[in-house]
Amino acid sequence: MDTRARRTADSTVAPGRYDDLAAMHRLAVRRDAVRTLVQWLAERTGCWVALLNADGSVRHAAADLGAPGDAHETLREIDPVRSLAEGGRGSAVVDAGDCTGIVMPVPSRGGMLAAVGVRPLPEGVPQMLTDAAPLVGIGARMEDVERTSRQLEVAEARSREAVLHLLMSGRLSTARQIAGALQPQLPDTACVYVVECAAKQRPQVARHCAEATGGHAWIVRCPVYARHLIAVVPAHTGTTLAQAITDAVAECVVAVSDVVSLRDTATGYHQAFHVLPAARGSAERHARFSALTDLAALAGLSGAAWAAALLRPLLAYVPSRPQDPGLEELIATAHSWLSFANGATRHLRLHRNTVAARVRRIEELLHLDLTRLSDQSALSLALRIHAVPRAAAARNALDGATLDDVLALPAVRDWARLQVRVLGSDKAPSGMETLRIWLRHDARLSATAAALDISVSGARKRLTRLEEAMERSLLNAPSARYDLWLTLKALDVAGAMR
Repeated sequence: MDTRARRTADSTVAPGRYDDLAAMHRLAVRRDAVRTLVQWLAERTGCWVALLNADGSVRHAAADLGAPGDAHETLREIDPVRSLAEGGRGSAVVDAGDCTGIVMPVPSRGGMLAAVGVRPLPEGVPQMLTDAAPLVGIGARMEDVERTSRQLEVAEARSREAVLHLLMSGRLSTARQIAGALQPQLPDTACVYVVECAAKQRPQVARHCAEATGGHAWIVRCPVYARHLIAVVPAHTGTTLAQAITDAVAECVVAVSDVVSLRDTATGYHQAFHVLPAARGSAERHARFSALTDLAALAGLSGAAWAAALLRPLLAYVPSRPQDPGLEELIATAHSWLSFANGATRHLRLHRNTVAARVRRIEELLHLDLTRLSDQSALSLALRIHAVPRAAAARNALDGATLDDVLALPAVRDWARLQVRVLGSDKAPSGMETLRIWLRHDARLSATAAALDISVSGARKRLTRLEEAMERSLLNAPSARYDLWLTLKALDVAGAMR
């Protein structure tokens, strides 16, 4: 191996150098400047060209058709002369077999620009690399800055998402601590907004939302739906935000919850999500949830006792191994899976096998079959009752209460009638029949279509019309299917008691 180190100090301008310099400077202002410059150098020199990190790893590389196939082997020979090049601030050249490699330091970055080609290299290659190195260095530095900026943006977005997740789980103290560091502070009462728009519009929507609320809204990109943006907005900010967003951003719709306490953020989110169908069908492109009393709040002592009995094996659960999920993780998984189904993997940022294993564990503990809508609905209601603070002291007040006992309460019966008040009206003349068949078949679209003797697309259209009439989401999670199953069950119980 013949190794030489030298300074590239030739001040003679080679023919065409000005054209090369002009071409390199044009490429240097592009967004992908480093990759483009390396590719251009490879094509211009007929070599394999690479930008190396300080540790010798390849950051960007490109090869011309005439470049040697064993360029990486020659690159290994460059290591012994790298220190010479760095120390002398010039180029280092190594000959290996029928190839020649050149390396030179990249200013302002600490890396190296390398080229490997078949001997003899075209005249002017060292000078070309010398001219390119500062531009590559600037481009690489800009890439580093952009990468760091993106990492910070992702970290902040994940932190904001974590705060929303804590709010949905009712863990207010931890949520407030993290929000206090990130700003803004979380309000005591709020409206939850769900904005549906193109994914690329979410930054624009977030900006308008922040400006319209004076920076007081807690804004999060939905981890489950790429077209959704979620905002927790202080209740005192007024009622004009939805109109302001739709005026500023074309082709978006806005759904707004009732005013809820911070502890009930999950309820507010479900309210806003369920009113999305009404917002889509509105000329104003926004809609507000019309207040319907929450079933968990109406369940009373009977509901608290029933929920406590159903959840007792889960609440008493202690993991047998350190790697097993704890109680809080199982409850969080249950909430997420009931709300988002397969989307729970994105919501929880867990592998689908992990989520499936946790769901199976919950089924085993509670002796439920969570493929059945009836068991899903019962678990959903029990978890919601369990989360009601004022129910805590009453959970053991009535032993032996059943779900039928809860659904037979007069307040629950009135609630059930309110849920289906539009069915049979001009808005949904055949709605009750469609709804019953859909729920009877565990909310499965294909089975519903077969039972109705219509196509799947026809069944979907019927349910879409029901969504608009009832102002509740049926086809997309989180769905109103649990409340509606409980609604029809309550009406059946009331009918049986006559």
